[in-house]
Amino acid sequence: MTGLAPPPGAVGPALPRRAALTALAALTALAALTALAACGRRAPVAAGGARVVSLSPSTTEAVSAIGAGAALVGRSRHCDHPPEVLRLPSVGGYADPSIEAIVALSPTLVVGARGPAGPALEQALRGHGIATFFPETESLAQIEEMLAELGRRLDAAAGAEQAIGRIRARRLAVEQAVKGMPRVRVALLFDTSPIFAAGPGSFADELIRLGGGENVIARGGAYPSLSVEHLLALDPDVLLDGAAVEGEAQPGTSRLAALRDAPGWRSLRAVREGRVRPLRTDVALRPGPRIGDGLAAVARALHGDALALSDAAAAPLSPGGGAGLVDPLPSGAP
Repeated sequence: MTGLAPPPGAVGPALPRRAALTALAALTALAALTALAACGRRAPVAAGGARVVSLSPSTTEAVSAIGAGAALVGRSRHCDHPPEVLRLPSVGGYADPSIEAIVALSPTLVVGARGPAGPALEQALRGHGIATFFPETESLAQIEEMLAELGRRLDAAAGAEQAIGRIRARRLAVEQAVKGMPRVRVALLFDTSPIFAAGPGSFADELIRLGGGENVIARGGAYPSLSVEHLLALDPDVLLDGAAVEGEAQPGTSRLAALRDAPGWRSLRAVREGRVRPLRTDVALRPGPRIGDGLAAVARALHGDALALSDAAAAPLSPGGGAGLVDPLPSGAP
């Protein structure tokens, strides 16, 4: 699962598997219909440069961070950074985008995190003559590759280099800060009913390692589901709380925080001893250009006041970023 964060691309808990499978089935059927409907007609292409629709928060941030924000003409309903993208029309969610809404914006490129929509979505868009880019982003290296490729596609290579440089500078600062510190045994939870956690092969697992932690969840795939009993057996020193509740009145509200007195949960040593550490999910768990700051957030959550980490490497992320967004519809578009 990539691009939802967590799982990657959007902020918040993992998509329910049943909903993802339903969306995938619908998109598979839609792909066949749209491919037939597209025969003999192609979506109009706007003059004067790229027109980009982004279907995940991480890619929306990436396009803006490399200085190509002016090319954005549409977004998913989960995209919220930088703030100016909220002016863009929404084309639906991560697993349920509207093909019709996308096509109506006449994009030259649709980007997004690779996830449950998968090949069916790409096939449907290509049936309309629209180029797509849905990269894997399950490591810092892949996040950097995503930025570099967007830079090539959107004539923003210099901005991409700057964004990659910020990630690398932040990573170096964190690695130097945690060098020699004892490693902290940790579990990072995305959801609680059922429990979804960061496992091996996920970018969050890499953040734990680089931040001076040891992920107690060493098998089961990148985003395994596990029981409270299994978590009790693993006995982590720290629980990283990535189970943010979207749409709550108070930011930071969490399913995990609400379970601190629940049977099973209250028996966890990390809960009993007050080592449940919240993460700001839109930074720490979004595989995009702010991932360096996400790494720093994970390191601070693991080590607390014992960590000496400067914010000097954290530079503004948007070299011209989202300013000057183009009109959602080109002149003369149907």
